[in-house]
Amino acid sequence: MNKKFNKYTVQSWFRNIRGICRQLIIPFAIFQGIRTVLFPTTLDVLLLAIFILIALGFHYEWF
Repeated sequence: MNKKFNKYTVQSWFRNIRGICRQLIIPFAIFQGIRTVLFPTTLDVLLLAIFILIALGFHYEWF
């Protein structure tokens, strides 16, 4: 038996975690941007790029 997967019917704990991440990603990205401007290292730039991609993913509902 094949079940159809509906991305809108996920478990409540997963929805809660996704909502918390959605609220916290912008402050983390701003903090990391300030840190990257003050102390630019390779790790800081990569982390900022990852945070920006995650924020764009939440904004355009890729996740």
